[in-house]
Amino acid sequence: MLSSLPVAVPLLVSLPPPALQLVMEGNYRKKLEQFRRKHTNPFNCGGEGGFLHECDDAGDVGEETEDVGDLSEEVGVFQGAYSNSDSESCNTEPELDSRCSSGLGLAEDYFAQPQGCDELSHIEELEHAIEMCKVTVLESPELSSKREQATAQLIRLRMKLQQLKEPEEEEPDIKLILDHRFRKRKSRGIRHSCDKCNTLVWGMLHSWYTCTGCRFNCHSRCLSAICKPCVRLKVSHQAKYVMDICPEVGLHAQDYRCADCRQPITMGGVRAEARLCDYTGHYYCPSCHWNDSLPIPARALHNWDMEPHKVCRSSLRFLELMQSRPVINVKNINPALFTNITELAQIKKLRSDILKMKPYLVTCTEAMKARLLLRLQKRQHFVENVNMYSMQDLLEAAWGQLVHSLTETNTEFAKHIKLDCQKCEAKGFICEICHNGEALFPFDSHASVCPSCSTVFHRDCFFDNAAVCLKCLRLSSRKKSQERV
Repeated sequence: MLSSLPVAVPLLVSLPPPALQLVMEGNYRKKLEQFRRKHTNPFNCGGEGGFLHECDDAGDVGEETEDVGDLSEEVGVFQGAYSNSDSESCNTEPELDSRCSSGLGLAEDYFAQPQGCDELSHIEELEHAIEMCKVTVLESPELSSKREQATAQLIRLRMKLQQLKEPEEEEPDIKLILDHRFRKRKSRGIRHSCDKCNTLVWGMLHSWYTCTGCRFNCHSRCLSAICKPCVRLKVSHQAKYVMDICPEVGLHAQDYRCADCRQPITMGGVRAEARLCDYTGHYYCPSCHWNDSLPIPARALHNWDMEPHKVCRSSLRFLELMQSRPVINVKNINPALFTNITELAQIKKLRSDILKMKPYLVTCTEAMKARLLLRLQKRQHFVENVNMYSMQDLLEAAWGQLVHSLTETNTEFAKHIKLDCQKCEAKGFICEICHNGEALFPFDSHASVCPSCSTVFHRDCFFDNAAVCLKCLRLSSRKKSQERV
């Protein structure tokens, strides 16, 4: 091997420096490229000596290793022969090293194209590099810096491969499909899953959409396969719950097919496992039923059971959209809850008091400026009626949160009417039976209100007087006297 050096050196020295530089660079790159395609791992860029040192330790690189050794010796002779040449020829050596390093895949930036080297821009090269990177990740110790670097490189290469396979195209930001209003998302996280293909959405690699109505997430490539209409339409036209507890019909009634996508399902299947939705009572395939759990309204109203039960994906989106809608009339469905559930009885009394405070707050300019009624902005039905509840109200009532928040709101409203505002305080009543100077209000706990004229009395005075309203007697006698005239 070394015997050829004395012959090669005079021939090389006889050439002018620029021409010699081109000859050496061409031979060097050709042999390195041949060696790299067969033996090198482009991600093993740590340690001194580079990849040549590791391949020599492996002991299985074959004849190509000797060729690279000869080539490195030739480069050493070349560098020694022209160590004193002009600065122009010397400055080309770093460029040669950087080009060769980029050609070997040692550069950290796999998105930039190195000058004179485009090997990693091909799909085949990237796939080979990805496989080599996987091997490095598996062979390196856990929690080691080498594994972290290889994992980072693997992600970068996969992103580059995805860009080459699926070049980015201009897609509309909004698409309308089966009443879905899909809006293109810009998120780069992986916290979401495609509701159609049941796989993760890699925001860095895939373009994806979300329905603004039902929050249906979907890859852009899966949009054409959507067969389920938007649940928002059902919520708008049929805003009521199924009040039967798990109305199961059986697989035979479904012809042993999924209730949504009509795929064949069986009870003992693995991929085609039949999964029961506790809300609808129907069976679904694993693609339409992800074993999500939510409290069921029918169980909450009939059994006061707030435990979550497994539901299908379409029922999950429906229940989530309906959760804050006040569509449950507890008095009509199960009025015994107010007797047996202490929290609901307290909530009913607080809501009744708030409705009695509403006329004072609506006609008070100070209360309107302070926007006191906006404290119940998320529960406007609390200032409209007493019997309508949402599923969220029932859940918070069972958890003890709703009683606490309504008590604070009730106390703040009463404080404004009875203490802070003189106009509201002047609208109080004086008991016509005992003529006590204390101002009474309809929402006081010790007050009673006449159902006919809304006059307020002390509760004890009113019932001691046989629940007879003096104001109603005066109005009745006055009406009779007018009729006689």
